[in-house]
Amino acid sequence: MENQSVVHRLRLKRRARRMARRILPFVASLFMATPLAAPVVNSKATAASMSNALPSAKSLQAAFFSQRLHDMYRDLNVEAQGLRYEVFEKAMTGYLNLQQDGQLSDAKQLLTVVDFELPSTEKRLWVLDLEAKQVRFHTLVAHGHNSGENVATNFSNQNESNMSSLGFYVTQGEYVGKHGRSLKLNGVDEGYNTNALARAVVMHGADYVSEDFIQQYGRLGRSLGCPALPMDQKDEIIEAVNGGTCLFLNGSDQSYSSKYLNEDVAMNALLSGNS
Repeated sequence: MENQSVVHRLRLKRRARRMARRILPFVASLFMATPLAAPVVNSKATAASMSNALPSAKSLQAAFFSQRLHDMYRDLNVEAQGLRYEVFEKAMTGYLNLQQDGQLSDAKQLLTVVDFELPSTEKRLWVLDLEAKQVRFHTLVAHGHNSGENVATNFSNQNESNMSSLGFYVTQGEYVGKHGRSLKLNGVDEGYNTNALARAVVMHGADYVSEDFIQQYGRLGRSLGCPALPMDQKDEIIEAVNGGTCLFLNGSDQSYSSKYLNEDVAMNALLSGNS
């Protein structure tokens, strides 16, 4: 009887072990199910946070716009000539706004930049061929008599102020006046240069815009408000930029603003031009 009872107990133990082997995986899965639920919730939260972290279409456009401008700036190689990127960026933004507004000629993709924050003894006018990615001209340019001595610090849109006027212009037609061959400039920045035509602020040549004048007087001569050019280059420059191209005069006036510095419009113009 005792042997039978021992055998019976051994059989029960074996059955218990077999049952345990069958049940344990199921129990383990039950324990694992609860912690597994947390990562599911967390994965949803992570997906939501990742979705929020993804850049918007506008930020992608802004990044593309910035990259394109930096590429153009690099390709033109104007940094070595003293044209600062922030001035180039403003000039390009205005150019694209004017282009989008239909104010510029389709025949000439030229942008003329003048940086009056630089002294008159430096070459501070650039004519940029945006299609060919070349600098057509880089030369001296005079500012208005009452804008300052070597550096222009004062600007005005008023008649008889004898000051330069900042902002964006669209070149018009030529005429022959007291300075010879000259180019009319239409100022488009309300309150800053819109009296340019009435003031006869034009592009013309002048003897006082030369290296010889700088050597003698330590600065360029000054105009009555016109961006005056060297006599030996004025014909070529006027010929190149006449008839609906963009001119931007940059200066140190912190109050200057322009509706043509709209980056959204500029981005759309650049994107549509690359589509």
